[in-house]
Amino acid sequence: MLIQGTPKDGNHSLQRDVLNGCTKIEGQNQSLGVKRMNILFFLTPKNDVAFIYEDFTLRQVLEKMENNSYTAVPIISREGKYIGTLTEGDLLWGIKNQYDLDLKKAEDVRIADIPRRIENAPVDVSADVKDVVEKALKQNFVPVIDDRGIFIGIITRKSIIRYFYDRLEQMNGVQPLS
Repeated sequence: MLIQGTPKDGNHSLQRDVLNGCTKIEGQNQSLGVKRMNILFFLTPKNDVAFIYEDFTLRQVLEKMENNSYTAVPIISREGKYIGTLTEGDLLWGIKNQYDLDLKKAEDVRIADIPRRIENAPVDVSADVKDVVEKALKQNFVPVIDDRGIFIGIITRKSIIRYFYDRLEQMNGVQPLS
């Protein structure tokens, strides 16, 4: 399904392929050759993401990560702002370096007090797919925020790989992954 339009500046035309999540931008005299894909095509919405609040205790986080079999989870504030990403490694180093290995004491440790070794910066909802792919090469998921810094979901490395693999298979006439 194609949608066409002209931006406010009148200098370019947009052709949006809704099914493939791509936008082709053409100038007045020539094609800019730019295909811009909307990153929301890959988004797992916040409702479907296991995240933690910054005021959760260490024990709550350990249980949530164990129950969901996650190795990393986004941390958000009660106002919904993205704070960072917490990994199993952060938990292990925090427990080793700052706390006794006592699960009862873990009930009193706020997750905000656990230092994070790696900062997984989020992308803005209007980011290029290239930016998302570059981040996904270094982390399992990329947090996505809106223009107010509110966490709206994640883009997983798996969803990006699946999309491009399926497109490659379609070009080669082979059945996509199920």
